Amino acid sequence: MTELHEQIRARVNEAVTSLQEARTEGDDHMVEVRTGELESLAHLAHEHGLDLPALAEYTVEVEATG
Repeated sequence: MTELHEQIRARVNEAVTSLQEARTEGDDHMVEVRTGELESLAHLAHEHGLDLPALAEYTVEVEATG
C-alpha cells in the first residue's frame, strides 16, 4: 500500500467518524460538509484504484458516453 492510499484511508476514517458525530448532534451543516468530503474521497480513491467499502454509498456512478 502506498503512502497516498494510507492517507486516503486515514481521511476516510476521520470523515466517517465526524459524520457520525454530526448526525448524532443534529448538525446538518457538518453532515453536508462531511458527506461532500466523503464523495470527494470516493472519487480520489477510485482514480487511484483503491477500493474502500466505507465509501460505497458516496461513490457517484459515472456513465460512459460516446
